Amino acid sequence: MARGLRVTTTMTLSEPTLSVDKRLRRAAQVYRKVGKDYAGSLSVGIDLGTATCVIVVVDEQGTPVWVDSRATAAIRDGVVVDYWGARDATASLKADAESALGVELPRAATAFPPGVDSSDSRACQYVLEAAGFEDVRLLDEVTAANLTLGIVDGVVVDVGGGSTGVGVFRDGTLVALDDKPGGGHHLDLILAGSLGIPIEEAEKLKRTHAEDYLGILRPGLERVAESIRSLTRGAEELDVHLAGGALMIKGADQVIGAYLKRSVRSYPNALYITPLGIARHSS
Repeated sequence: MARGLRVTTTMTLSEPTLSVDKRLRRAAQVYRKVGKDYAGSLSVGIDLGTATCVIVVVDEQGTPVWVDSRATAAIRDGVVVDYWGARDATASLKADAESALGVELPRAATAFPPGVDSSDSRACQYVLEAAGFEDVRLLDEVTAANLTLGIVDGVVVDVGGGSTGVGVFRDGTLVALDDKPGGGHHLDLILAGSLGIPIEEAEKLKRTHAEDYLGILRPGLERVAESIRSLTRGAEELDVHLAGGALMIKGADQVIGAYLKRSVRSYPNALYITPLGIARHSS
């Protein structure tokens, strides 16, 4: 197995009754709204992203019942750079979820990019514990993404703010896992530099009107594609599945597919793929 692979436990929740697209749509629908008719015990996932910290709560069927987020710069490429800022964002998300759902949420899981070492991944665990979670589980982001996607034979790509994590799955088993620098933040830098605007404004434009700037963003997207190519040698016949909010850009899958000359699948509301998987791991 490639560098960075960490063994994680198998999925413990019952198999979801909703398709991937429906679960992702449901996650968007319950953003800061309590989902109705949820069944059994609840599981919590905290995605400590570079720009945004996201909480997802799912029921025993893996159906999202609560989703919320906080803007934060406390994490950089999976490394905690502002421990107290990360703790405060997580604690706020936990308190609001418990208030909305009317239950205590003592357990949670969080994830880290494949290239993060053990000490930095444990820092993510400590953030959740300081925020009030008593039992915290850890897994890598690519494995988390595939707990949502359920890919048996294929390549799962999680594009974060600063890195691109790539996992190769064969017969449902993760056989290779690694990452490369380059993600959503680098796309922001390209757009900001080209348009001569602050990076914060570039991030907003990327989120709302990225298709208008696809030509400008193409070099950054092709950098992501090259990372996928270099990390999947020997698995070129497998389809590529894109996760993460950084590539929720209309046409991004086509640019990457043309560069790789292989099938690339994108998903609606892809920013929820990894947090949903993290939540499923916390049961």
